[in-house]
Amino acid sequence: MFQVEVPARALSPFVDLVGAERVEAVAREADATRAAVGPHTVWNVNSTAAGGGVAEIIRSLLRYSRGLGVEVRWLVIEGPPEFFAITKRLHNALHDNAGDGSPLGPEQAALYERVLADNFAEIERLVRPGDAVICHDPQTAGLIPHLRRLGERVVWRCHIGHEGPGIEADKGWAFLRQYLADVPIAVFTRSAFVPSWFPRAHAVTLPPNIDPFSVKNQWMPELSTRAVLAAVGLVEAGGDACCSVYVREDGATEEVVRRAEVIRLGGPPPWSAPLVVQISRWDRMKDHAGVLAGFARLLEQPPDFGVELVLAGPSHGGVADDPEGPEVLCEVERAWRALPERVRRRVHIAQLPMTDPDENAAIVNALQRHAAVIVQKSLREGFGLTVTEAMWKRRPIVASAVGGIQDQIRDGVEGLLVRDPTDPGETADAIRRILASPDVGARMGDAAYERVRERYLSISALERWGALVQLLYA
Repeated sequence: MFQVEVPARALSPFVDLVGAERVEAVAREADATRAAVGPHTVWNVNSTAAGGGVAEIIRSLLRYSRGLGVEVRWLVIEGPPEFFAITKRLHNALHDNAGDGSPLGPEQAALYERVLADNFAEIERLVRPGDAVICHDPQTAGLIPHLRRLGERVVWRCHIGHEGPGIEADKGWAFLRQYLADVPIAVFTRSAFVPSWFPRAHAVTLPPNIDPFSVKNQWMPELSTRAVLAAVGLVEAGGDACCSVYVREDGATEEVVRRAEVIRLGGPPPWSAPLVVQISRWDRMKDHAGVLAGFARLLEQPPDFGVELVLAGPSHGGVADDPEGPEVLCEVERAWRALPERVRRRVHIAQLPMTDPDENAAIVNALQRHAAVIVQKSLREGFGLTVTEAMWKRRPIVASAVGGIQDQIRDGVEGLLVRDPTDPGETADAIRRILASPDVGARMGDAAYERVRERYLSISALERWGALVQLLYA
């Protein structure tokens, strides 16, 4: 287990986005939270410090909470590969997906509990009586009984889920249920994700959020965008003198120096080529093969708009708690090789460097800003922060009508929803509609930006979490 240091950041930049009155209200909420917590600390515990939406959410909330004077800290659990194989199986199951189909029986529960007991031995040395602990997702649920025996105030935050019962979802909840029996509050992304047996009085619904001033979401001029993408090998280098610079989390200016590993025929696309982009983990539920099939269908009939496809995800082994990633990437490559050559020449499968999280975030930022259409064709999705990020950048989006994506996008207003994610023709038609009507895409992008500004920025989550933590100390 290790602790992640997060520097404090002032809330003042939000004034230009949401107004001084709203920022002042959050500051008052923070005053009340500090008074309630007193000398205690609010801890967050999850399974990775980088490479996923959960880590980004925690980092955002902690930086502004610390800037408001609330004592918050972050711990990341560790374990062997077989532990994360079990938690990945649970992750898939809660989406009602079989994943690798491995068992979730007594043997797996014993290993799960043993690893978390080892991690708890480290937590026990840090957490003081009266502290509050927010445990994130299935990876940490087994810590809750240990923490409750210490008398700690505990919240379980579940970022994933499935609407209604399902064979696999029931298996996942059956595995986790014993660890959640005594949790006073559980926070879910959607009310539909709350299992039927969980007491509704103990369930809170809170959507995720993005930080508009993080490296991934900060404003990036077009020249910098082009230079970053050229440096990483995702577009042809141009004649511009601009360097591939971005602003790091600590405010320092840095240059992108690492290149992506790209599977493709030939070189990178020209800057002028419109890009259809999906950015996600290498996860079967993100349906990369379905995106490839939809793109191939798009090219079957003219015009093809000179469009090219980029499927981007983390580099090999770049996400500690996602052991299936390399295997899924191999499956994506096989699906690509099965396409006709004329289609393969328009597809780029990119592993983005993960050595430096800020550099990775800058690359994602540039790629999202340059995209003509951003796709998130998930078969299952808890919320889909890549959708939120694209909306913030005013990009037109084609996304599956699943999970929390449905809460973010109103079909035809902020983007286009694919009702049947398994139908490549529907995906192709939605992409074609946007490429054929740039004005429609621009209107959707503007509406998407406003929806995020109103609902899904980190300042909104600060208000809700402040009230929730006060409730723990009531």
